[in-house]
Amino acid sequence: MLGLVAAGLVVGGLWAWLAPSIHAVVAINRAGERVHDYLGTESQNFFVAPFLLLGLLSVLAVVASVLVWQWREHRGPGMVVALSIGSMAAAAAAAALGALLVRLHYGVLDFDTVLLAASDHSLTYVTQAPPVFFAHRPLQMVATVVMPAAIASLVYALIAAGTARDDLGGYPPAEPPSDKTPAEPEASQPAVQ
Repeated sequence: MLGLVAAGLVVGGLWAWLAPSIHAVVAINRAGERVHDYLGTESQNFFVAPFLLLGLLSVLAVVASVLVWQWREHRGPGMVVALSIGSMAAAAAAAALGALLVRLHYGVLDFDTVLLAASDHSLTYVTQAPPVFFAHRPLQMVATVVMPAAIASLVYALIAAGTARDDLGGYPPAEPPSDKTPAEPEASQPAVQ
């Protein structure tokens, strides 16, 4: 579990480095109201950034499941529970570190307090930090944290289902029971004349 949390921190740092920022413009319209809009297709980054985090966490979940399966002595339900808890902790650590790093890099943007250039066209270009979650509703945040655990459990279950042995190939290897019963020595019978 601690290894997964450490990997989650690496994923959070990688996400903060890769996640696309969102470029916008703030202006004053003809009626004198402050308005803002996103440049070109920049608003798509509200989807791309959280999806990138989920993709990185999904790769971590698949790799972790395969690596955990290699630990033969501990194969079984206890390992799946540890893998699931570790995957959720890794997702939470990645999201927390990623959010912290992009907040430190881009700062907090409030469109109502952006200083506008003193010119005829009173507008300013700004950069907004990428979001970690698709929305700030608790259910969506929980779904982001739980999804890597679900993927890790599914991969582990698929590997276990593909194992031919009932003991999942754990050590010490158990020999399959044979269908033959041991032969008893025959009692000597008197000769028939």
